[in-house]
Formats: sequence, C-alpha cells, structure tokens
Amino acid sequence: MKITEIRQKSKLELQKLLQDSREKLRQLRFDLASGKVKNVREIRMTRRDIARILTIIK
Repeated sequence: MKITEIRQKSKLELQKLLQDSREKLRQLRFDLASGKVKNVREIRMTRRDIARILTIIK
C-alpha cells in the first residue's frame, strides 16, 4: 500500500487497516512455520505497511 493511500484514510479506517494487517502478518507467520508460504517477501511488505500506518497515526 502506498503512503498516499494511507494518508487519505480517516483515523478509524487506519485503526481497522492496522488490525487487519496485524492479523494478516500473524497468519503469514503461521503459514511460514508450516511451509505453506510461497512468497516470503509478503511478510516484509506487510511489516512495512504496518510501520507506515503507525507512522501516520502518530
């Protein structure tokens, strides 16, 4: 997700997006441990999205 997309969202939408992203990251980690993840870079991208969202919220 691009930073311009994140900045256009309201604080409530950002909270929801943050919650969804954290859940996605949790699921990716479980899938990685069980060997189901094909694209390992997706974990990195999700972590960066979470960092961007937290930065905008601050």
